[in-house]
Amino acid sequence: MIFVTGGAGFIGANFVHDWLAAEREDVLVIDKLTYAGNLDNLAGLRDDPRFAFAQVDICDRAALTSLLSQHRPRALLHFAAESHVDRSISGPGEFIRTNINGTFELLEAVRAHWSALDEPRRSAFRFLHVSTDEVYGSLGENDPAFSETTPYAPNSPYAASKAASDHLVRAYHHTYGLPVLTTNCSNNYGPYQFPEKLIPLMILSALEDRPLPVYGDGANVRDWLYVGDHCAAIRRVLAEGRLGETYNIGGKSEKRNLEVVHAVCAVLDELRPKRQGRYAEQIRFVTDRPGHDRRYAIDPRKIEGELAWRPAQTFEAGIRLTVQWYLDNAAWTERVRSGDYRDWIDKNYGQRLGGQAQQ
Repeated sequence: MIFVTGGAGFIGANFVHDWLAAEREDVLVIDKLTYAGNLDNLAGLRDDPRFAFAQVDICDRAALTSLLSQHRPRALLHFAAESHVDRSISGPGEFIRTNINGTFELLEAVRAHWSALDEPRRSAFRFLHVSTDEVYGSLGENDPAFSETTPYAPNSPYAASKAASDHLVRAYHHTYGLPVLTTNCSNNYGPYQFPEKLIPLMILSALEDRPLPVYGDGANVRDWLYVGDHCAAIRRVLAEGRLGETYNIGGKSEKRNLEVVHAVCAVLDELRPKRQGRYAEQIRFVTDRPGHDRRYAIDPRKIEGELAWRPAQTFEAGIRLTVQWYLDNAAWTERVRSGDYRDWIDKNYGQRLGGQAQQ
C-alpha cells in the first residue's frame, strides 16, 4: 500500500486516479477536506477495493502514527498543501500551519515509522514530497529556466512556506537518512482543479457571461503542465528516482497569462459558442496582485535524462481536454462552488474589476 496526503485535492486526486489505473497497489488517501479537498474528486473510486480514505489533518501526529502503524505503507506521497498565492497574501497563517508545521508533523511520524521497520522494508520505503517551481522566485524574460540547483528565492507567503517544507524534507534525509524524493513542478491544469485557479476560473466565468479578470498587463509567464503528465512523472520518480534528489517537472509550454485566457476562449468558441460575440470580449484587465512574479520556467533535462520522462500532452491538446472536462462535469462544478468559494472570488476580484479597461 501507498499513502497519499492531500489526495482529495486537485493534483492528489488526479494522481490517485492515475495510480489505480496504472498500478495494482492499494492506496490510502489522507485528507483534512478543507475547501479545496473534495471527496467528489474521488467519487468514482469508492467501490474500488484498492482505495481507502481517512479524514485526518497532517498536523495531527497521533492520527498519522496510528494510520502508519495500522497499514504499514511502503511509500508516502505528500501532496497536502495550501496552494493559492492570493489566499496566502490575504491570510498567510494557514499556509504556515499546513505547509510548514504539517510537513514537520508528517516527517516526524514517518521517521518513527520508518526507523522501526525491519529490512528489507526499511530500505524499500520512500517519502516523496511534491513541491512547486515558485520556491525559486521570479525570472527575467531572458533568464535560463529553473534547474534543480537554482537558488531558492520565494516571493510570496505560499512560496516561502513551500520552500521551508522543501528544506525540512532535505534536512530529514541528510540528518536522519530518511529516504526522500522531492519534485518541483510548474503550473498544473486539468480535471478537478478548484475554480479559484486561472484556467477553471476563466472557463466558468466565460460560460456565465462574467468578466474574465486578467492581472496587470497579462504578460506574466508560466510553464504549463497537464496534470496527467505530472502524475506520470511522479510515478516515475517514485519508482526510479535517486534518494535525496530533487527532480523538476515542467510542461515545456511557457505561455503568457493573456495567451492562456485567449486559448481558453478560443476552445469555448468552438465547443460552446455564444449566441452573440466571442468569449474574449469578456476579458478585463484588473489591478495586479502584490509581488506578482513575472516569469516561471522549468528546465526538465534532469528527469528527462535520468528517468526518461517527457510530457505527453501539448498545451493545445491539454487545454482542449480541460475545457471539455468542465463542460461535461457541470454537476461537479456546482457542488464544489460553495458559498465560501463565491465569497472569495467576490472579495479578491470584485473591487479590482471596477472601472478597468476591456481587451
